[in-house]
Amino acid sequence: MNPAPSPLVRGIVPPLATPLASFDALDRPGLEALVERLVAARVNALFILGTTGEGPALSHKLRAEVVERVCESVRGRVPVLVGITDTSFAESLRLSAIAAKAGATAVVAAPPFYFPYGQTELLRYVVSLATESPLPLFLYNQPALTKISFEPNTVAQAAEIPQIVGVKDSSGQIDYIRSVLSLMSEKRPDFAVLVGPEHLLAESLISGAHGGVPGGANIFPYLTVRLYELFLQGQITEMLNVQREIVSIGSAIWRTGEDDSSYLRRLKCALSVLGICSGVPAFPYTESDAAERLEIEVHLRRHNLVSG
Repeated sequence: MNPAPSPLVRGIVPPLATPLASFDALDRPGLEALVERLVAARVNALFILGTTGEGPALSHKLRAEVVERVCESVRGRVPVLVGITDTSFAESLRLSAIAAKAGATAVVAAPPFYFPYGQTELLRYVVSLATESPLPLFLYNQPALTKISFEPNTVAQAAEIPQIVGVKDSSGQIDYIRSVLSLMSEKRPDFAVLVGPEHLLAESLISGAHGGVPGGANIFPYLTVRLYELFLQGQITEMLNVQREIVSIGSAIWRTGEDDSSYLRRLKCALSVLGICSGVPAFPYTESDAAERLEIEVHLRRHNLVSG
């Protein structure tokens, strides 16, 4: 297949949390409410089934349902990027076909996890995926979870394929973003470079990145949109003030606790406290207990996100 390159994706692209009613069932009203909340906040696109969306932890059946229901809820108002990361090349292609049929804009793939791969194998993998996928492809650099990184030179080589249209980096390393931007500035100026960790959003935009995929946008989408708008207006001092506010609000969510995954539990707890959707995380994670829920509620109230 030879899909046409996707429309340029720039700005704030929240990695949508996946509201669950149980370990293998969607909280459908919650999903619709969350989508509506983000679209109303004027986000530029949505990214589903990524890390924050717990994509790799969901059954293939549930992933397909998420794609179909999100695209149905969005109704073409913003681009939808679909995470297709899997250990199986065939399953990634299958979900890409489902995404195309549902009306998604592009797909996003991290390196297949479990087996060790070198850069040569990674390049072969993404080139094959982009060539056979019915939708354009974003690379997803998530070395903390996949145990391997798309090296900047590999990204540059992959970008020689027109169907590979961007990279979302969650390494947390600003130098990585700068290296990719340097390689792509003349070679593929249309190639989208998006940053994941929200504490790096302002710095990455100043360095030349095209947008961000901040998990906190599920909770405070208007702030991340405001930051990007201030950047476009050249109001850097005001933008940095908003960045500090984002870090302050997110501190109760992203702090490390008994394990590195606890932020997913707390993020969903925050969404539950806000009355948007359930607080059920993907199995085997568990919901926040009463003490943690109270802590998060107090924190959100302190930042005027919860009334009363």
